[in-house]
Amino acid sequence: MSSFKLLLSIVPHNKAELISNAAVAAGSFGGTVAMGRGISPNAFIAALGIGDSMKDIVYILTEEQNHRAIYNAIVDVCSKERHGFGMMFCIDADSMIKTGNVTHSSMQGDAGMSNDVERNLITVIVNKGYADDAMAAARKAGAGGGTVINARGTAREDDAKFFGMHIVPEKEMLCIVVEREKKDAVMEAIRTLPCLSEPGSGIAFCSGVSEFAMLGKKH
Repeated sequence: MSSFKLLLSIVPHNKAELISNAAVAAGSFGGTVAMGRGISPNAFIAALGIGDSMKDIVYILTEEQNHRAIYNAIVDVCSKERHGFGMMFCIDADSMIKTGNVTHSSMQGDAGMSNDVERNLITVIVNKGYADDAMAAARKAGAGGGTVINARGTAREDDAKFFGMHIVPEKEMLCIVVEREKKDAVMEAIRTLPCLSEPGSGIAFCSGVSEFAMLGKKH
């Protein structure tokens, strides 16, 4: 098992404090909040542009021994919110830097990685304006909705000239959680997108997730 867990919660905009307060009360030493845009799992609604909504993405890194209490505290505090309020899941982390010190987990290579992961987080980083194209392709391959985070590339102007490619600094990071059996089909659909056909135009990768939970009232 990993010594650390990264808990990701995706909730409506301005609700990050609800998550972070519950986490701190349960033993978390803090977290990071990013803003994103949710894309509806309904293709028709998404095409009309009325299914999009602003989201807060809360990142909380914690030691393995504390993560269960934090996880449960977040689920509990969100149980008073509406059904479909948000989602939360965990990702293993093998090291952490805190106050200038690097702490490594006991995992060696792939040892300790779970073989029974039921879902995967697919992260797609594309030039600004193409996240919706990637989401449309993923949806046709069986994915539901996703969350878009505005980002920027770190390549310098000289890098673009040296490698002879056009690098767009503004990026969109699309995060999609899918069932394990759909991962390959979704990744293949994304791979064949025209917006990813040029060098430097984007990248996609998968991470196993565990302890997936929908946040909010159960019914």
